[in-house]
Amino acid sequence: MRPGGGGPDTPGWQVRVVPNLYPALSDGSQFPVPSSQEDVDPLASGRGEPGFFASQPAVGAHEVIVNTPKPVTSLRQLSPEEVETAFGVWRERMRAHSTSPYVHVIVNEGRDAGASLPHSHSQLYALPFVPAQIARERERFTAYALRTHGRNLLGDLIQEEVRLRERTVAIDEEAVAICPYASRVPFEIQIVPRTPRGSFQDDGALGARMVHDVLGRLERVLGAVPPLNLWLRTAPSGAEYFCWRIDLQPRLTKLAGLEMGTGVNLNIMPPEKAAEQLRDA
Repeated sequence: MRPGGGGPDTPGWQVRVVPNLYPALSDGSQFPVPSSQEDVDPLASGRGEPGFFASQPAVGAHEVIVNTPKPVTSLRQLSPEEVETAFGVWRERMRAHSTSPYVHVIVNEGRDAGASLPHSHSQLYALPFVPAQIARERERFTAYALRTHGRNLLGDLIQEEVRLRERTVAIDEEAVAICPYASRVPFEIQIVPRTPRGSFQDDGALGARMVHDVLGRLERVLGAVPPLNLWLRTAPSGAEYFCWRIDLQPRLTKLAGLEMGTGVNLNIMPPEKAAEQLRDA
């Protein structure tokens, strides 16, 4: 994005997008076309003999979105307008990969959160499949909609959270921030549009100003913006019922044997207490 014009690789840009130098996904040009369906589907033979070591090429796209030319390490150090500009580029790049089964956008801030570069940036993965976790969410959205004659699961949940006020952190014109029920880690936050929308790619709320707001609240409660992981959950390809959201998890604790071995999270900070502290901030 270069509002004032100018040549490539010169000052004056606001946000820029480049292919990841070390991509997790490639365009597939170096991979041979599968010789048979059995190369893709381990149960395609129909003989009841699964291929235990099935695999397929990691074909897709992996981009880096440089959020700002400023030498900052966190979205918190930008203005709300600059965060909104960066999120607008997220939407633009997601639309560019609209044929992918699932597009995943993340922000890692801090070495403890997996960031190898300190400069504020985001990453986009255009995946060739729908991950199992997102597929399960799609099933839950669909089941709820069919049971309630078309109501939106996350939209109804947010209405109830706002009514109860126990885990609500903040509300603005676009979005609601909550510490979700049964949070997995201390000060986990979800940002949900006030009007349910399936895909982040659709016109409407971006939630960018709310992200900036909750980062400021975390900074005031904890004394600094902690290392964190942020990701965008959006509707997978073909989903009829869904609602996008932004998940934010500070890296204040480390996963240990219980979490990694069982998938059970041990969280010492009740979300009601975390939300209260963030509201007061």
